[in-house]
Amino acid sequence: MNCTDFFNLRDKMEEECGVFGVYSKDITKVAQLTYYGLYSLQHRGQESAGISVSNFGEIVTYKGMGLAADVFNEKILENLVGNAAIGHVRYATTGGCKIENAQPLESRYKYGQIAVAHNGNLTNAKVIRELLEDGGSTFSTTLDSEVIIKLIARKATKDVEEAIRSAIGAIKGAYALVMLADNKLIGVRDPYGIRPLCLGQSECGAYILASESCAIESLGGKFIRDILPGEMVIIDENGVESIKYSENNKKAPCSFEHIYFARPDSVIDGLNVYESRVEAGKLLARQKKIDADIVIGVPDSGIPAAIGYSKESGIPYGIGLVKNKYIGRTFIKPTQELREKAVMVKLNPLKVNIEGKRVVIIDDSLVRGTTSKILIEIVRRAGAKEVHFLSASPAVKYSCYFGIDTAHRNELIASRLSVEEIRKEINADTLDFLSLENMYKSLKGCEYCVGCFNGVYPVDTPTDE
Repeated sequence: MNCTDFFNLRDKMEEECGVFGVYSKDITKVAQLTYYGLYSLQHRGQESAGISVSNFGEIVTYKGMGLAADVFNEKILENLVGNAAIGHVRYATTGGCKIENAQPLESRYKYGQIAVAHNGNLTNAKVIRELLEDGGSTFSTTLDSEVIIKLIARKATKDVEEAIRSAIGAIKGAYALVMLADNKLIGVRDPYGIRPLCLGQSECGAYILASESCAIESLGGKFIRDILPGEMVIIDENGVESIKYSENNKKAPCSFEHIYFARPDSVIDGLNVYESRVEAGKLLARQKKIDADIVIGVPDSGIPAAIGYSKESGIPYGIGLVKNKYIGRTFIKPTQELREKAVMVKLNPLKVNIEGKRVVIIDDSLVRGTTSKILIEIVRRAGAKEVHFLSASPAVKYSCYFGIDTAHRNELIASRLSVEEIRKEINADTLDFLSLENMYKSLKGCEYCVGCFNGVYPVDTPTDE
């Protein structure tokens, strides 16, 4: 079974990638810090993990397939010696599941070495790749990220910052980049801030870049601030230098970071992820009043919204689905029978809380409808009298091109069926989606990318198929 077959089993927007970087003035255990940073970001990608370490300019990279804990051990980390490092955990949005596509990517060019770790997708990668190939460049991966590193190397001068500015001026789409070059740690966030990136500092004074603040705080570090949209930060022995490389004034962070991707203990663009999910649940309760006996959340990201719904509605919150925390990605054939068994292995009903009751199930989203239908059936088998299903996000009707693996539009259930038709399809007594207006309220009214809900994107996208 290949990667694409497996992705089609899932009823979620798939995880993005996670990036992490650390810079110290002295040779310290930067590889170990990066490993623990990746461990904290493991929810963002579970297919491969990698670390590049710079020993005052000389870069060494180690990467492999699987979880960070499977790829690295104490001996490997001890051999990665240096004063700066970057790391990456990958979920395949472009490119297949193979070691060649694991990151960070490393390249040697005229003026030295460079390593790049990238979260996101470029919308003009194909065009740039063809231009580079016409100019003699060769590629060893199918990644957008290799387009970036080749572009930087092609434009390279002794001023690596200028080469990076020139390269990112040519690319379009979503990107959070961490790079090692010229004994510097460099971070770049796309002009719209679609992908997250933040800055922090460890207890020993080393500077940290990470996709989420939880990776900094889990190391005992201090969160400093988010990298701004259109900002490049250069970290070296002199500290942190900020360069605003884009004059774009329109912010459009991905709304699904708060809905699903990010850990609840993260703060992204000044907004607490847990609080925004609880607020979404409260707004959903005001939007859709249901007579029920218990509210349950689909682990893990549906739980805060279920708590919020319970607080607002007065319906007691309880644990209704127990997650097997030791299960990884189950590679099975995509038959309906085995798909159902895979969900049952991952989530088991707590019958004592469900039997004979009217149950409200709250999940963070409903994308294809396959898993939702199975969950409702599981709860009904556990003896529920009624099952009401609510989504703590608006209906997903359009594909995303910015680093999220969504189905083609014809596979998105809300793009082809009405709410009532979906309700019948998944066999729910009630179905509702959080309105776009209420989603904005849960996100404090800030500007976000909502293209997967309304088809309006901040950047030009390919034609949907």
